[in-house]
Amino acid sequence: MVEQAIECRVVVNSPNGLHMRPADMVARLANQFQSKVEVVRLGQVVDGKSILGLLTLGATEGTELLLRATGPDAQQAVGMLADLFEQGFFEAE
Repeated sequence: MVEQAIECRVVVNSPNGLHMRPADMVARLANQFQSKVEVVRLGQVVDGKSILGLLTLGATEGTELLLRATGPDAQQAVGMLADLFEQGFFEAE
């Protein structure tokens, strides 16, 4: 049986984009799940559990990304990661 990927589109709404601190937050959260987590930008797919991979996306404020997870807790992983993006990584304006 092939596992279904769970996907969700998010927008980087942090004024500084997906820089080191938010990339670290995303990777740390993604690593809490068993599922494979990927982040996609314009066809470029990176491991959502890798800070370096996330930084290579060059995602500035307003960039649309696709979160994709496959595995036993994929729904929860995508949901919690989407919430993190929605909250702007808790950065003050």
